[in-house]
Amino acid sequence: MSKYDVAAYIWPAYTGDEMRTRIFWPEGMGEWQSVKSATAKFPGHQWPRKPLWGYVNEADPYVMQMQIDAAADHGVNVFIYDWYWYDRRPFLENCLNDGFLKAKNRSRMKFYLMWANHDAVSLWDKRTNENGASMVWSGQVDRSEFEKIALRLIDKYFKLPEYYTIDNKPVFMIYDSANFVNGLGGVEEARKALDWWREKAIEAGLPGLHIQMTFWGDKRMNVSGVDADTDFKASDLIPALGYDSISHYQFVHFTNIDRDYSEVFEDVKKEWASLDKKLSVPYFPHVSLGWDNNPRYVGFRPGIMKNCTPENIKKAFIAAKEYADSHPDQPKLITVNSWNEWTETSYLEPDDLYGYGYLEAIKEVFADEE
Repeated sequence: MSKYDVAAYIWPAYTGDEMRTRIFWPEGMGEWQSVKSATAKFPGHQWPRKPLWGYVNEADPYVMQMQIDAAADHGVNVFIYDWYWYDRRPFLENCLNDGFLKAKNRSRMKFYLMWANHDAVSLWDKRTNENGASMVWSGQVDRSEFEKIALRLIDKYFKLPEYYTIDNKPVFMIYDSANFVNGLGGVEEARKALDWWREKAIEAGLPGLHIQMTFWGDKRMNVSGVDADTDFKASDLIPALGYDSISHYQFVHFTNIDRDYSEVFEDVKKEWASLDKKLSVPYFPHVSLGWDNNPRYVGFRPGIMKNCTPENIKKAFIAAKEYADSHPDQPKLITVNSWNEWTETSYLEPDDLYGYGYLEAIKEVFADEE
């Protein structure tokens, strides 16, 4: 067993098994529809790309068995599932429920959930997103809805042997902290809700919860319950809500990505160093593989990370490993964007451009560290 936990986010939209996906992707294959129809937007654009495994249904347990083996063989031993709750019910959950959890080899992999509680807008729909984003579902929930969600997660996932824990506590990540706070009615009410959830977890026989924040850079937070004139930043929300740790989801959230990967990563390392100085909770280093969301659009979208080669990605993983080694008082967890964010051009799955290059880079850095 590796002493490093390399955790790749999963975007669970590569399945047409849920009818509500047809709102955005009517062909019935989830966001593969956008990947399949992607075209080059300028000479030298590294699109279209094709998945070596094909446009597979990731809600199929036999597909996930293959993917689990490929991930584990290369040193990826945790999946972080983007998890959604819209329209008072779960959304895109079948990739986890019917794919991963029914795979016969799922014991090779741990998983945890990141609540992608952003608003659902029309950007997923390639037919209309050039006209701007319109709301489909709000990502905010009130206290009664939160309690419904929280108890369901304890009952359905947190006690599973494959669920990833820190200090034996199930890890749960919240993507949009401002949306979370504003739905609950303010910072104080949000803290009360999380404290209540921790108590319910203990009542259910768990030692507690490890609640993780998706950090978007130390930006000013516009949240209910804080005076508009107060310079309240994301780092202030960590103690206010009692978060146990933080990590990033994507480099694009906190730095200019319209540059060479090596330049971008220099800023990433500065971000890591800055967080070391200001945080009182663990930061787990994050590596993004690239950024180019043009496959989601008909027209050209500026802002593309360049030279995202396996060689450059390997250097980033080496730096993340060094960061983990220099923090012996915390778990050696590294988050990765992502396993399959094809329409954002940040994925580990093999393609017709680099083959298994990204997975081989991880294997060379982590897989032999027993």
